[in-house]
Amino acid sequence: MLLSEPQHVLSYNGELLVFQLSKTKHVEGAADRTVKLCVRRMAFDRDTQLFVQMSSGAFSMRAKHSETEIVCCDCATHSETGIVLPCVLMKVKKQNGVFEQLLLLLHSSDRFEQCCHFKLDYELKEDVRLFAGPSVLWRHADKLFYISSGTCKVLSAPVQLSSVVWTGEIEGEGTVVLGIRAACLPESEDGDEFSTSDRAIWGSEFFGYAIEMQKMLTGTCFMPHAYSRVVSSVCVCKNERLKKQLRISAVAITHKNQLIWFQDGVPKGVCELPYEKPCLIKTAVTSSNDLLFIVSFSSGNICVVRRENLQAGLTSVRELQQHLGLKKRVILESCRALIDLVEGRSHILPSAKKEGLVSLWDDVEKPYSVSKEPSLTPKLQDHFIEKLWQRVVGDNLVVGVKLTESFCLSVCDISLSLVMDHDFSLMSPIIECRNKIIKVNEIFSALSVSSCQIEPPQKKMKLDLRSKNDLKKEFHKRCSKTQLDKTNTVTAVTNLSPLLAFHRVCCAVLLHAKKQKHRNDDFRKSKRITLFCGKILLNLEDISNEKYSVNMLKDNSYCTGSVEDIVAILAVSIRFSFQIVSSDCTLTRVNSWLLGEMDCVPFKECHDMVFSHKAGNIYGTVFSWTLKNPFEGVLTLFCRSLTVLFQCLHSLTRVLPPSCDVKLLKSGSKGLLTEQLALALEKEMFTSRSFLFSKENKAENNLTRWNEPGRKISDPPVASLLDSEDGVQHFREKLQNEREQCVLSMNEMMDGTLYQKMALKVAEAQLRSDMIVWRLSKS
Repeated sequence: MLLSEPQHVLSYNGELLVFQLSKTKHVEGAADRTVKLCVRRMAFDRDTQLFVQMSSGAFSMRAKHSETEIVCCDCATHSETGIVLPCVLMKVKKQNGVFEQLLLLLHSSDRFEQCCHFKLDYELKEDVRLFAGPSVLWRHADKLFYISSGTCKVLSAPVQLSSVVWTGEIEGEGTVVLGIRAACLPESEDGDEFSTSDRAIWGSEFFGYAIEMQKMLTGTCFMPHAYSRVVSSVCVCKNERLKKQLRISAVAITHKNQLIWFQDGVPKGVCELPYEKPCLIKTAVTSSNDLLFIVSFSSGNICVVRRENLQAGLTSVRELQQHLGLKKRVILESCRALIDLVEGRSHILPSAKKEGLVSLWDDVEKPYSVSKEPSLTPKLQDHFIEKLWQRVVGDNLVVGVKLTESFCLSVCDISLSLVMDHDFSLMSPIIECRNKIIKVNEIFSALSVSSCQIEPPQKKMKLDLRSKNDLKKEFHKRCSKTQLDKTNTVTAVTNLSPLLAFHRVCCAVLLHAKKQKHRNDDFRKSKRITLFCGKILLNLEDISNEKYSVNMLKDNSYCTGSVEDIVAILAVSIRFSFQIVSSDCTLTRVNSWLLGEMDCVPFKECHDMVFSHKAGNIYGTVFSWTLKNPFEGVLTLFCRSLTVLFQCLHSLTRVLPPSCDVKLLKSGSKGLLTEQLALALEKEMFTSRSFLFSKENKAENNLTRWNEPGRKISDPPVASLLDSEDGVQHFREKLQNEREQCVLSMNEMMDGTLYQKMALKVAEAQLRSDMIVWRLSKS
């Protein structure tokens, strides 16, 4: 008997099992058709410090030696006895290109038992695993297959995967396969959109599949998806269920020659491995109950890692300080990389291994070069920025960016970030700030400090029509037009005091927004962009000389502050609106109170808004007083604090008649919204009638008439139905009945283009009425 084949070694019950193929000595003239699988049991002799053979066994097969191969060997639970036994998977190549697989069990008497055999038209090569049954699992063409000794039938799992990193038993789930696959992203987490999730960023994810129960398990209970790019093998050390929650302790090896310990999906420790290309990890428990990690390498080397207690270390103050210092260095390095990215400079990241971290970048990838991305270079600032300015208002620094109209049309959800462009080691370069979008319509003819109104939730299902794409385009057109007319200045406000500790500070201003891929796309399906706006300089000398202070001076009964000064004041202020109603006298006292006791002067750029020059806390408060009629009006205040607000209200109540009712408005006057709803429902009714009866010219004329601005309610019964939600629903039902009757009696045919156009106008009318109903429910 000749033993010249590679050996396969398996640890079992404190012994080493060595499996090897052998062939009988060739006899001339005889066919070479017998192959033997031999096993030797080896035990460690403490006296000689060597492994000695205890027993041996063999299994004969009718096959050519050149066509037989040991695929793998492992220990698995025998389903009939519940005993863990060594298993060996053999492969025999047939002449017709078919591969026959033999699954063997080794009993304690060194007797082999064939428990399963099956044939495949391809060779087993990728991620072959043995598990309880005994059963065989493998991957082929990115699909998962398995066969059990009980059925001897090849089955496939309904999953696509790129690799299998672990197979084993999970409490309550049975046999589970932990694999890696391309990230399956829902519509709300499109890979082209900005996302903070690991699977969207890295493009791959972990997943678990329970074979017996045929169900998917979340991979994050094992480890974060970010590690799916670097992990090559996993070993689950412990799993249990506590309060219906699966808790897993696992260890993984990476392509970066590191070993990582995970507890409940969170990395708890990392260890550098001594050799390259680790390929397999297993665990062993010593006689003293210590847990060892045994790592095998492609070179044939093996190393053992002992797990220390990554809690005893953290209780040390020194270890905790090192941990916090590491976090700080990572944050600072990330800030430097962010600045280099938006300014168009290349950035070289330091080695993660030097800090004891895990690098999640693949070795085959080249570092991203920002110089090849022209959209982030400062040369494009003129295409979206008209002006970058700064002001000091009290203890606040206000940074403003005036955007071009074309840029405002193509973006939404805008914000600013301030990053100190210095290598400070004592503080984070990211400056905490709050953002506001100041909406200006034709140079302060009207002011607002709120974002674009979104559609109410109840409208989302109603618009699910065949023409929903057209409605999306039209809605986006209207919303973008609103931003074009109003949103062109975005501000960032931060506390000035911490910055005064430095003699000179230079800050990079970054703009974040959601940008459309195409103009006609849904504005909600957009991706995040970050643009470099420029830099601002701040030093103590300029602040002392009031270089950036707001100057609101009186000049011929007007306030001469610049547009930037007004925007800065509004940015640091809080807006409040109050509805004032008087039942027995006019409200002329309010205007007198503003010009007299509050010492207010109107802005030269906006006569409807006044600036208070009254000494004390109230100085700098902005007011807007709008009369709906002599007995009702709305007073809007922009003040810096609640204390100032209460001071203004206390002063106001002293001049108002006792019968006046002052009410804080949340989303507009309820009476005004009710009247708008009546007009909207009336327009919706006549739009539907025009849709059913009129030809194209007549329909357009009717719609134009109902779109006239300033139109009043002409049908009193319509307004009477708006006192309750039941009334609105009754109005809708009545309108629907009229529509159905008209459809039954209509004899004329309608052109398809006209039908689509009219259906769009009906949906628009319904959108407006639903919007007002939603605002009424919030008021």
